Amino acid sequence: MFSLEEKITSRTCSGYQDQHPHTILYNILSWRDSDYLSNKLNSNSVAHNCHCEQRRAVCLKDPKATCQVASGVLVKTVCFMRSLPSFSQLPLGDQSSLLRHCWVPLFVLGLAQERIEFEVSDVPNSSILRQILLRPGLSEKEADQPTLAGVHRLRTCLHQLWELDLSPREYAYLKGAMLFNPAVQGLSAMLFIEGLQWEAQGALREAVLLLHPGDASRFRHILIAASAIQAVSHSLVTELFFKPVIGNANMLHLLSEMLFVP
Repeated sequence: MFSLEEKITSRTCSGYQDQHPHTILYNILSWRDSDYLSNKLNSNSVAHNCHCEQRRAVCLKDPKATCQVASGVLVKTVCFMRSLPSFSQLPLGDQSSLLRHCWVPLFVLGLAQERIEFEVSDVPNSSILRQILLRPGLSEKEADQPTLAGVHRLRTCLHQLWELDLSPREYAYLKGAMLFNPAVQGLSAMLFIEGLQWEAQGALREAVLLLHPGDASRFRHILIAASAIQAVSHSLVTELFFKPVIGNANMLHLLSEMLFVP
């Protein structure tokens, strides 16, 4: 097992509390004290109460520039995975499973760390009335189109992280905790991955205490912000940021090539 203090912080691009410990993934997905998250969601959703409005299909206002920036964030995300020796030492099947389930949360953390902002506009020739009349008979392509509600959810995640103003060290440890997810189905090295997640979680807690000794609630707020990322769909990220570039190419195939091809 590698030292997260040395490996995650130095190689990043740009113990158990009881006999049945919960992983960080369990903590962030089953968090009971969600007043902080609920307040943020409510305060940012006043202008988006209309369900018809939220179902509007949208696209990037400036796809050329935004997709270029997003591609740079994706490269750094894959670079982060490859830079961790313990990830590279996992069985290839486990690496593929973690990549498939975790690349979107890591990408969103990358957007937040780089403070990437983007604008969207209505999809040409797409009306609210047409979407309502054709549903559920929409084609798969139309059903996967990003919606205003999905974009709003993503932006809420980004703003929560920006308000916390995480340091590079905090981002690195949080990425490690979300990458090493033992809840992913079919892992052959699940116990080892669980240990890596706990190591990352412990390192994150220590970093928070060191950098913000007077903020007793910061670690909890980071976990709450991380839990919101789980609601960002893979299809939203793929369709919004990468489909204008890759077209009908398979996103996971491209990610696998980036990760595994030297």
